[in-house]
Amino acid sequence: MRFAICNELLDDRPLDEAFRFIAETGYAAVELAPYTIAEPDGTVAPERLKEVKRLADRYGLAFTGLHWLLTGTRDLHVGAAEPERRHRTLEYLRMLTRLCADLGGQVLVFGSPAQRSTPPGVSRADNVARAVDMFADWGETAREHGVTVCLESLPVTETDVLNTTQEVIDVVRAIDSPAVRMVLDVKSMSAEQRPIPQLIELAAPYFTYFQANDANRGGPGFGTTDFVPVFQALAAVGYDGDVSVEAFDRTPGATTVARRSLAYLRSCERRAARTNATPTKE
Repeated sequence: MRFAICNELLDDRPLDEAFRFIAETGYAAVELAPYTIAEPDGTVAPERLKEVKRLADRYGLAFTGLHWLLTGTRDLHVGAAEPERRHRTLEYLRMLTRLCADLGGQVLVFGSPAQRSTPPGVSRADNVARAVDMFADWGETAREHGVTVCLESLPVTETDVLNTTQEVIDVVRAIDSPAVRMVLDVKSMSAEQRPIPQLIELAAPYFTYFQANDANRGGPGFGTTDFVPVFQALAAVGYDGDVSVEAFDRTPGATTVARRSLAYLRSCERRAARTNATPTKE
């Protein structure tokens, strides 16, 4: 598996410094939050894009893709009732799709709880239906550019739309596009009733990306979530893709979170591999 990290953990420092630290720490790739490189209107200037690519090349980093897609935007919503607002939202997502492809990224992780939650005065069913229609349209653009939309379940404390792994699976199956899949996130799965290994098995045909964090929103290893069973489950379903650290709690310090998270993940991966290994008969 390839280990990546979400760059907003280090958004208090210049991108050059952040990328250098990420590479020196041992990560192979970056999951990029567009708002960290965007103009106030949410667009990314061509010169800025060139700089981002140059810095990644300098430090030998790849991009897994983009996430926090609608953070920092104004008045965008995937389930908006107003056609003009929906159009602007879809066009923005299409722009990010092109950006992702330009960076060589593979996934567009859609979380954005505020921009999918049901607005006041609107039925949840209508909001969800419009969001699913937009995901399907967006998926066509993603397919054309060789990237994948990854829908993320989020707990009810964050949104009222797509709260469980099963709900996201249902949407992915309904859209039925190779360019619309799902991401599994440990923090979000921790809010469900079923154990994480069972959810990984359930989602195996549908997920193409994995985000690592603790149930307490910290980095892996900063709480009680045991990642050995997580890696065992990933191996059992044949997943060998990216594992991206997404830590929300920076209290220990961003560099400490980044270093310890990676060390913990590598340790758990090794322990899981030893546990999964079949003993040799003498």
